[in-house]
Amino acid sequence: MAAKLLIVDDEESVRAALRRTLRRSSHELLFARDADDALGLLDRERVDVVVSDHLMPGMTGVELLRAVRARWPYAGRVMLTGHADLDTAMEAIRGGDIDRFLVKPWDDVELRVALDLVCEKVALEAESRRLLAALRERDEARRAGGDGERA
Repeated sequence: MAAKLLIVDDEESVRAALRRTLRRSSHELLFARDADDALGLLDRERVDVVVSDHLMPGMTGVELLRAVRARWPYAGRVMLTGHADLDTAMEAIRGGDIDRFLVKPWDDVELRVALDLVCEKVALEAESRRLLAALRERDEARRAGGDGERA
């Protein structure tokens, strides 16, 4: 399943390594060097999953992913950090701010599988919302048609 991923990291070498690691995936990759760039890009583009470093200048990855959750609640959120601050990660996971936490240096296969799982979750949730909306629409149409028959 092809998804659009936004990767946010202040280190060009990390962005380049992720580009190499994910180049054969079916996903469309977008890159931002910090939270401000990421938020600007998100205002212009629909993104399925945001992958963010944690320690960046200006805004941490948790703060960015919390903002993503508030403004784009259906986007998947993954934290990728070299600073294995498990307390921060667990708090963010419990709070619903991130879907997945991965540590640098990453294992290429683990990274691809984790991102595919988050993309699948996002797609399944979108399909669920679509089906629920269709059911509501059908039920409303039945109620409206039933009311009209009684008049």
